[in-house]
Amino acid sequence: MPKMIISVDGVVIGQVALAKDRTTLGRRAYNDIVIDNLAVSGEHAVLHMSGGEVEIEDLNSTNGTYVNALAIQKQALKDNDVIEVGGCRIHFRARSNLAIGPGSVRTASGEFSAPMPLSSAPTESGALVELGIPVLRVLSGANEGQDVSLQKVVTTIGKPGVAVAVVTRRRQGYVAASVVGGVTLNGVLLGTDAVALQELDVLELGDHTRMQFVRV
Repeated sequence: MPKMIISVDGVVIGQVALAKDRTTLGRRAYNDIVIDNLAVSGEHAVLHMSGGEVEIEDLNSTNGTYVNALAIQKQALKDNDVIEVGGCRIHFRARSNLAIGPGSVRTASGEFSAPMPLSSAPTESGALVELGIPVLRVLSGANEGQDVSLQKVVTTIGKPGVAVAVVTRRRQGYVAASVVGGVTLNGVLLGTDAVALQELDVLELGDHTRMQFVRV
């Protein structure tokens, strides 16, 4: 039986045995696999299983579904493929003897809920520059002078109920989109449609937090 090994920041937080022909994944509670993160769409993706073969299909999600770091619309999965959804990494295993029990997640009649960090942990300013990793440099706000790494496929920034944005890594570069509240890009209100980020662009969340995109 195929299975999915779900991890956040390198830590395995659950396993899902694919026992159904159709397994849905998304933020809404009615999905078979529930990922409670604002970067994940309500109905984000679906896994189709037929004759032991598994295919993943993106359901026109806001931030996309990635297989082995490449954005996909629909793709057959191979053993050891890595799916990335909203900062969550899901390793696909084509064959498994996974038994449903403690530490695993039922998909036939249950659901998996994985609370996700709302923002990447900031580091000291300049620490990431030497590694060549793009960052959001905090210009003002509680974490002024610190950097937020953009090494993940999807990085969520902001505070729930105030202003939340997502920055997504794509093959052609980085894009930003608003999720909740008033988010501006270079003084212009940012919507839910993704906008490409350019060097030194400034994101402002609410009235207090300003962050600058630095590509190094």
